[in-house]
Amino acid sequence: MAKSTPSKSSKNEYSAAQIQVLEGLEPVRKRPGMYIGSTDVIGLHESLREIIDNAVDEALAGYAKNVWIVLNKDCSATVVDDGRGIPVDIMPQYKKSALEVVMTKLHAGGKFGGSAYKISGGLHGVGSSVVNALSEWMWVEVKREGKVYTQDYSRGKVTSEFRAEKKSRLEHSFLEGVESGTTVTFKPDPEIFSTVELEFDTIKKLIRERAYLVPNLYFHLFDHREGQEKEVNFYFESGITALITKLNENKAAVNEVIYIEKQDGDVNVEVALQYNDGYAENVESYVNVINTINGGTHLTGFRMALTRAINDYGKKIGSFKEDGDAITGDDTKEGLTAVVYVKMPQDRIQFEGQTKGKLGNAEIQPVVQSITKDGLSTYFEENPSEARKILEKVYLAAKARLAAKAAKEAILRKGALEGSTLPGKLADCQEKDPSVSELYLVEGDSAGGSAKQGRDRKFQAILPLKGKILNTERARLDKIIEHEEVKNLIIALGAGIGETVNFDKLRYHRIIIMTDADVDGEHIETLILTFFYRHLPEAIRQGYLYIAQPPLYKLQSGKDIKYAYTDEERDIFVKEMSGRAPSIQRYKGLGEMNPSQLWETTMNPQNRMLKQVSIDDAEEADAVFTMLMGDEVPPRKHFIQSNAKQATLDI
Repeated sequence: MAKSTPSKSSKNEYSAAQIQVLEGLEPVRKRPGMYIGSTDVIGLHESLREIIDNAVDEALAGYAKNVWIVLNKDCSATVVDDGRGIPVDIMPQYKKSALEVVMTKLHAGGKFGGSAYKISGGLHGVGSSVVNALSEWMWVEVKREGKVYTQDYSRGKVTSEFRAEKKSRLEHSFLEGVESGTTVTFKPDPEIFSTVELEFDTIKKLIRERAYLVPNLYFHLFDHREGQEKEVNFYFESGITALITKLNENKAAVNEVIYIEKQDGDVNVEVALQYNDGYAENVESYVNVINTINGGTHLTGFRMALTRAINDYGKKIGSFKEDGDAITGDDTKEGLTAVVYVKMPQDRIQFEGQTKGKLGNAEIQPVVQSITKDGLSTYFEENPSEARKILEKVYLAAKARLAAKAAKEAILRKGALEGSTLPGKLADCQEKDPSVSELYLVEGDSAGGSAKQGRDRKFQAILPLKGKILNTERARLDKIIEHEEVKNLIIALGAGIGETVNFDKLRYHRIIIMTDADVDGEHIETLILTFFYRHLPEAIRQGYLYIAQPPLYKLQSGKDIKYAYTDEERDIFVKEMSGRAPSIQRYKGLGEMNPSQLWETTMNPQNRMLKQVSIDDAEEADAVFTMLMGDEVPPRKHFIQSNAKQATLDI
């Protein structure tokens, strides 16, 4: 049988001609998400972060004292540091300056096995070249030994010769009178990013975080964009101790801030912690200025050490007489504010996932555990009064845990919390698939009645809440479970609460808060938000929590009826209906609407307006909830006085 030879015109041809080799920085532009995670606003700020972290690396190496960030009028950004300056001498193997190689080749830089950077937070040493590839244009200036060297680039390609200049091209050079430093100015490429508008507040948070982690480093942020002129500066001498103080702002501290620091080989461990009289935990962890938002082995080591140290000291002084008295890891979380910060060689770090959210180095756990345990044990011995305050705090948490367990078991025996018995007030939906099921949390029985009649029974469930529910900012789990309205909510959701929470059992993936558009309604809304933020935050993180937007006005002119959701919309409708002046009804409560009106304006997916609740800045959210819902009156009074003019008064 004769062999058949594939035709050259075959559509399925696969040969060397189909193999594409991407030169230089082309792979970055082809697959930007592989290098910066995304091309949305998050990826945009990741680009700036990479350049900032290169400057911070100079400070970590012991050279830079200042980092300047400028947001320019043309949507470009400038980052300057007074470190050593990128090397500019010629690399013989490339016959190009080290600056050009660093800016145009992947995996080129001082973080690959050399001695220039033992510790760094950059993107595995490819940050500068990646940002260059994703910039419409970029120029870099290096000042070394008093001389200025510069080069220009566009989308990763060189557009000017490497050259020496007499002075900086910046109108105001931050490096005036300084021997060395690096200036990078780049404009994100609109062909790559969905937006090139950098956000001042996002950058401010980023540099404030780094200012805490790198003591004695000055950060200066300037916004020179039209109509947005702003300036902030950050400098902290006490590092993560200052961060603990900031995180516990407006909270009553139980003990002084405990600070532990020790070097173990090439790993440096810093831990700072303090308890407050609240019930929420706030723990942050970092590796080389990278925020490991999902924790990792360093955080596990810290938690194990904290539990062990407290138990050991409690037994030593006779507070815990039996094994049954010992506290658990969960008991140590109540009111705990802590920062765990590990610095280690860049080439040793193993992150789980591309976003660096979790540290995976197994060998780091025992290092952090040992250093933290020894440090805490020494502190407790030397400061017995402070140690007893902490023991008292965690012992009360343990008692509350046992009380909550007993209360929960009592409810379970009645077949309520996880049993098949749903609250009598709940008008459940027919749909059993959580992904298409909705639960409306409605203020009062009157509005609840309208909602039950007006809803689509197939996928919409209604749970009326009577009055103002418990303020869970000030309550332990045992009290929360005993509160009737909150207990009904927990049972209806089906995911449980506390240490047994399981979101796989959540019965609704759209939980909608629907309250009156008045002061009382907003207060109830805040109480519900507090409950979710403090006790079921995962519901917010997964995008399950929403706030309904009922109309403020009903406008009627003859048979023509319109609903306005804002004052501005009302004014527009009044003009449109001016052929005959409309009557205007201001809705004070949901109960004023009949079932069909409530459906049409607030519950019908085709017409309704929903606000999805998110946590953009956990630190800021924590501070606001503490200030608004906590026990301390002065901060709340100051907030009200400061924002009184912005309030919309419903008189």
